[in-house]
Amino acid sequence: MNYINSLEFARAQDAQDKLRSYRDQFLFPQHNGEPVVYLTGNSLGLQPKTVREYIGQELDDWAKYGVEGHFQAKHPWFSYHEFLTEQTARLVGALPSEVVVMNQLTLNVHLLMITFYRPEGKRTKIICEQKAFPSDQYALETQIRLHGLNPDEHLVEVGPRAGEHTIRIEDILAAIERVGDELALVMIGGVNYFTGQLFDMSTITKAAHQVGAFAGFDLAHAAGNVKLNLHDWGVDFAAWCSYKYLNSGPGSVAGAFVHERHANTTRPRLAGWWGHDKATRFKMEKGFQPIAGAEGWQLSNAPVFSMAAHRASLAIFDEVGMDALNEKTTLLTGYLEFIIDELSAAHGNSLEIITPRARAERGCQLSVVAHGRGRSLFDALTQAGVIADWREPNVIRMAPAPLYNSFEDVWRFGVKLGDAMK
Repeated sequence: MNYINSLEFARAQDAQDKLRSYRDQFLFPQHNGEPVVYLTGNSLGLQPKTVREYIGQELDDWAKYGVEGHFQAKHPWFSYHEFLTEQTARLVGALPSEVVVMNQLTLNVHLLMITFYRPEGKRTKIICEQKAFPSDQYALETQIRLHGLNPDEHLVEVGPRAGEHTIRIEDILAAIERVGDELALVMIGGVNYFTGQLFDMSTITKAAHQVGAFAGFDLAHAAGNVKLNLHDWGVDFAAWCSYKYLNSGPGSVAGAFVHERHANTTRPRLAGWWGHDKATRFKMEKGFQPIAGAEGWQLSNAPVFSMAAHRASLAIFDEVGMDALNEKTTLLTGYLEFIIDELSAAHGNSLEIITPRARAERGCQLSVVAHGRGRSLFDALTQAGVIADWREPNVIRMAPAPLYNSFEDVWRFGVKLGDAMK
């Protein structure tokens, strides 16, 4: 597309946007009486207007039925997580038996690693990306220590080459081949939180399997952002949160994927009563018998209120579909890239996009190094009604989410950024 930095162009693109009506299904914070330019759906997505109705239904049923709401509520709480299964499977490209909504992201990472990271003999090492999200870093370090090993020796980080910001796929594959039969697990963020780089999960998974290792992914910045095909890619396990691109509210419930080939695994796991065979769960007997599939990793019964918010959001995603969302992402993020490049050229090339330029290597997010400009530039944007994200020492992250962001949002951002740079 030939982009033009003008309000008329932006509005013309919005007028022909097939998803434009979905913007009205979200609530925007206000600044001086008008909606903010909200570009931080990669940190916390906006609230769907239907969330109040979905949670309100459960509050009403709680008031009406008390404990009997587990079976008599309009959406019985006893099996509430099952209302999310089909939509979640479609969202991440999985079979329904391979996904479950439960817990929080890092807890799910730990639960899955208990099963899939079992160092034995010389096969003890984990490969991850350098500058992984801190929670992943801490989880990997402590899982290694749990087995009496030293992370300095058994955690292999793959980083960018000198002078580069992103990680080359060939360097990840080379590390997998080099570690070889010492490799137990590859655990990488599907989309890197800092740079916005989308990794080739299919190729990484194949390479891990070729040396006898498992492949797992943190999809916090991928679920609801990029097209996923976890089943077809052969990924062993994955986990994600729901409060970023999935717009399900702060700290909301998370998701997990376990490939069907591991449905009846005898590998160790941590157990809880909600992962026990449904037919005998309420007999309360000794001897854990896991449900086949991802549900067998559950610990506790459903957190209904957060699941209600998540169900409201999933309904929108399921209606739109990731293909349509990714089509708009390409155009919208491309426009943001164009605007930033134009402003950078006008200001001494002081803005450097460190997210890959190739569409296949990114989702919504663009990360920009503001050379020679400190936190004051970001603060000026905030004061002007732009909500983005700052990362030390000088990186601004922006993510125009296709469900609710518009081309006019991107244009308005450009105007405010230009003013701030002056």
